[in-house]
Amino acid sequence: MTFPPRVLGDSYKITAAGKLYPAQGRAVRGVAMARTRKESKFEVFGEEMLEKVVAKSGSSGRVYLPPDWIGKRVKVIRVE
Repeated sequence: MTFPPRVLGDSYKITAAGKLYPAQGRAVRGVAMARTRKESKFEVFGEEMLEKVVAKSGSSGRVYLPPDWIGKRVKVIRVE
């Protein structure tokens, strides 16, 4: 299996249906990445990880994070 070159600035990659895609939803060699409901594998590089349950907040959901994370970039992955 050959993988497309990693795009500078991507901090994670998505593997779906045995193919590797860049994370930003860009086209790969002329083929646009479609969202899939199938299980996917994510490889994420970061500083810390928390696992939490989303709380109801009006008609939306909310996840509370530590105050020292304010102003930092985070990525959220739904696991179920």
